[in-house]
Amino acid sequence: MLKYIAKRLLAMIPVILGVTLIVYLIMSLAPGDPARTILGELATEEQVNELREEMGLNDPIIVQYFRYIWNLLHGDLGRSYQSRIDVSTEIFSRFPNTIKLALAASLFSVILALPLGIIAAVKQNTFFDSFSMFVAIIGISCPTFWFGLILILVFAVNLKWFPVSGQVDNFRGMVLPALTLAFNSMAAMARVTRSSMLEVIRQDYIRTARAKGVSQRNVILQHAVPNAMIPTVTVIGLRIGGLLAGAVICETVFSWPGIGRLLVQSIQSRNTPVVLGCIIIFSICFSLVNLIVDILYAFIDPRIKSQYQ
Repeated sequence: MLKYIAKRLLAMIPVILGVTLIVYLIMSLAPGDPARTILGELATEEQVNELREEMGLNDPIIVQYFRYIWNLLHGDLGRSYQSRIDVSTEIFSRFPNTIKLALAASLFSVILALPLGIIAAVKQNTFFDSFSMFVAIIGISCPTFWFGLILILVFAVNLKWFPVSGQVDNFRGMVLPALTLAFNSMAAMARVTRSSMLEVIRQDYIRTARAKGVSQRNVILQHAVPNAMIPTVTVIGLRIGGLLAGAVICETVFSWPGIGRLLVQSIQSRNTPVVLGCIIIFSICFSLVNLIVDILYAFIDPRIKSQYQ
């Protein structure tokens, strides 16, 4: 298992390098001049060129990229073009807020999706099954920003139950952003859970357990659910990693002070070091979540554990 984990961690290195290269090229080719953005429209060309030289923006793109990678290998994410503060300081001051929002959304997703999918499978072709899958289709179909605006309009503006913008240290201020971020993931998890449960409860060993007189409750909870969890755990892991990236839209809608909103603001101002820093953090988090999911497989299904040995 340790050898497998070490291989997966080493495999993250080329992934991160590839992501940084693509993002660096996109930011370099995007219209606009970071030096002009920093100094403003009233700055002279001499001042702009002087700042570009100071920041190394006059060097070829490949030289700038390898200089960035060299600094990155030494733990230096660079300085923000706007605030002139270390990128690591800016990111990690906001990162706990993004983690808090993603964990709350993950909790909402799992608590709602698993019972919904399990009950829908057990009560197949009933009204509950049809209604739950209808809700799941809506959750998968509607855009995150649209759903967030609807929640704000209904529960914040009209009913005044929750604040309009997200508030990090207030539970009521976290409810709407977390529900917005969780809705799409909940729908996907519920559909996969239902499909997996339907496949499992039709297996011979489930019929054998029922024939031996095992109660329906024990058949579902002790035999069907554990065996149906592998596809669901896969989706949960991917969705938790996706929630971090999906927080970009949600944080923008609710003015949530996380790295998703920081990423959007940095893209608008062509603040390349901060953009790259945010993307690297997202890539590392997504890769680590996938690794944790793979390890959980061994505890859910002992047959998979033999593949790591």
